[in-house]
This record gives sequence, structure tokens and C-alpha cells, in this order.
Amino acid sequence: MTDQDDVVIEVAGATKTFVQRRRGERRLRRERVDVAAVRDVSFTVRAGEIVGYLGPNGAGKSTTIKMLIGVLTPTSGRLRVAGIDPARQRIALARRIGVVFGQRSTLWYDLPLRDSFALARHLYRIPDDRFQANLRRFVEMLDLGPFLDTPVRQLSLGQRMRGDLTAAFLHDPAIVYLDEPTIGLDVVSKAAVRAFLAETNRENGTTIMLTTHDTADIEQLCRRVLVIDHGRLGFDGELAVLRERLGGDRTLVVDLAEPLPALSVATPGARVIRVDGPRQWLAFPATASAAPLVAEIAARYPLVDLSIREPPIEEVVTRLYTSGAPTPRPAPD
Repeated sequence: MTDQDDVVIEVAGATKTFVQRRRGERRLRRERVDVAAVRDVSFTVRAGEIVGYLGPNGAGKSTTIKMLIGVLTPTSGRLRVAGIDPARQRIALARRIGVVFGQRSTLWYDLPLRDSFALARHLYRIPDDRFQANLRRFVEMLDLGPFLDTPVRQLSLGQRMRGDLTAAFLHDPAIVYLDEPTIGLDVVSKAAVRAFLAETNRENGTTIMLTTHDTADIEQLCRRVLVIDHGRLGFDGELAVLRERLGGDRTLVVDLAEPLPALSVATPGARVIRVDGPRQWLAFPATASAAPLVAEIAARYPLVDLSIREPPIEEVVTRLYTSGAPTPRPAPD
């Protein structure tokens, strides 16, 4: 059972409908059409979780986040964030949350990065000692020192994103929403962002809700995922369970002492899919244990090393979209 004292985000039957005007068949007048961006979505998030919120474009991810921060009011249903109704108490909520939108900056465009942080201190009324301590820590973690005095407009995308993350975390928010925080970043910047988020969650217990199309973000940061499509929540649970439910193949990578033809194995469902010198790749069902296959190869062939690769998360999520959503399950305890 989920301890309700630990729940910091509660969404119960949330629906958001937008009204659109479209031309009728005879184009004499526009017809009113109700479009549901989010349909009867329910979930809870516990303090200290990092939750991935996945879905294709237009699935309802951003609409959900905007309801959770109070920008949009749900058409029906109930939302509570840190015990607060987001739409009714936006100012009180703002002091408890941080928000980063990958394609929009919260920094002041013409000001040096250092001055943007100083303004954030005043907006959030951060005590000076806490502000200085957090700023020193984040500058070191995100390597911000060389461009603290650079106007935001002159920063690269990766530098600007690291600045946005710092501004979002400076006031020690209990919850941070991240919408595509690594979009357009190079490999080095992505690694810095992920390391920062993982450490801040670990050290401060910050709850993080992450929407992204970069599946490496999910792989490296999230144990639990929510999957939404066409406004409906299709899955809520551990990433490993999602992989297991949707099947597919795991891959056993085998390094042999010498090159050999494709291995012949009797383990049900296992098959060689690639051979490159002494290295061979064998696929086997994701729901099956690797132990019988490993034992068979070790007993019959000159084995040097082996490793197991899970199905890529992008393949798993794509399979969910195209094959129909599994029955939602409660969040893991």
C-alpha cells in the first residue's frame, strides 16, 4: 500500500478539454468541437521519486504538466501538489516547485547569468546563506564558472540549459518538472544534466517528473514510468515491468576464444542474429531467464566473456503505442 503521507503529487480523474472552432461541411459557419487533451488520468507520485512521463507528440504530456503547475485548470477531476490545489493557489505552489521547459528559458535574456540567479533569489526570497551555498554547489556540479558573467543571449544551448536547471533548483523545491531538458544538447551537456539530476535527487530527495523523447534520459534516471497516448494513461509502473509485459527480445553478447560459425543452441527461443569474428549476438525472449542459455554456451564453447543487453526502451514504448496499451497498474510501493 502507498503511504499517503509520502504522496506529493496526486492526480485523480483529471480531464482537460479544449474548445475548437472548425468549419462545417458547407463552410457557412464554424462548429464547436470539444477536444480532450487529457482523459480521466489518475496517478500519484511519492516524495523522492524520479518518474518518466512518456508519450508521442500530442499525447497529453505537456497539458498534464501545465495542470500540475497551475497554468491550466482541469475541466474535471482533482489535482493536489504538495497538498495544494495548483490552479487555486499558484503563488503558494510556486515556492514549492521548480520548472524547466527545454525549449523555453526562464532566465533573463539580456542579463549575465549571475544576475539572473540573483533575481531568482529575490523572487523566491531565498535566505542569503542558503542561496550562496546552493549557487556554489551548482556552479561546481554544472561547470558554470566560466560563463557566470556572460549574458544569457550569448550562451550556447547546453550552457543555457545548465543555467535554467540551476535557477529551477536554487530555492530547494520539493518537486521539479522537467519538460524535454536535454533536447538539442550535445553528448557532453546531456551527461552533465543527467548527473546533476541524479545527484540532486539523491542528496536532497527532490521529486522529479520528467517528460522527454530522449530514451537515454529514462534509462539512466527513471525506475518508474508513466505512458500516455491520446490523453489516456496506458501504463504506470517500473520500466523493467513494461519491458517484460511487451515482450520483445533481450540480447546475449558472447565473446569466444576464437572465431566460430554461428553457434548452435538448444535453448528454446534463442537464436544467433549476428556474427563478427569471435563475437556473436544471440536473441532470446525478454520474458525468459538468461541462465539456461548462458549455461549451455559455457558448457559447449570456449567462452571469454559475455553480457546481456535489454530491449531498447524506444522499441518497447513504440510497441506499446502500436499494439494497444496494457492495463494500467498501481505505482510501485
